[in-house]
Amino acid sequence: MIRFFIILLLFINTINCSKAQFDKNHFIYFTSEMNIGNYFGVDLNMNYVYKNTYSFKIGYTGNIRKHKLQPDDYTSGVVGFLLFGTENPYDQMENYLFAIGKIYNLNKYGTVRINLSIGLGYTTIREPYNWEKIDHPHHGENYSWKYKRYNTISLIINSKVEFPFTKSFGFTISPMIQVNEDKIYIGIGIGQMIGLLRKVEN
Repeated sequence: MIRFFIILLLFINTINCSKAQFDKNHFIYFTSEMNIGNYFGVDLNMNYVYKNTYSFKIGYTGNIRKHKLQPDDYTSGVVGFLLFGTENPYDQMENYLFAIGKIYNLNKYGTVRINLSIGLGYTTIREPYNWEKIDHPHHGENYSWKYKRYNTISLIINSKVEFPFTKSFGFTISPMIQVNEDKIYIGIGIGQMIGLLRKVEN
């Protein structure tokens, strides 16, 4: 997925350098954000805006949190510490999403706007289970556990405030709700936008 976004960024740069009339009615840009809420993670999207009015995006969100059934005395040990917790038994929720939306400019310069979008995500959920105490851990975890994995569909509602300060760079603040039959994510993302963001009058 990250490789896909890199290829699209190169495509955007090619368009930007072509001096064509593409950017009169069409804007393509990449957004990347850090999510903070009842989960913590990242949000990566490729966005298309038509006539500064309608928006479409495809993207990926990946979020983690401490699992609610994790034993209070669980520790990842020295190995987990050296790996910065990457092997810890997190509750994980990933989405590959598609959304449509509407743009509302909040000033005449187009440097502050709201991108209201709604869409669907193909969601993968991973949860640790089967916790068993290890009586004599050796520099490692004091519990063994397994992952169960399943897929579902999520409704994704995203009211993103965008600040395209220049034609090619800006910032975002992004409240988001992801709802499926098993989990709910509620949080806010803060990040950047790069690409063809808006028309700049000569």
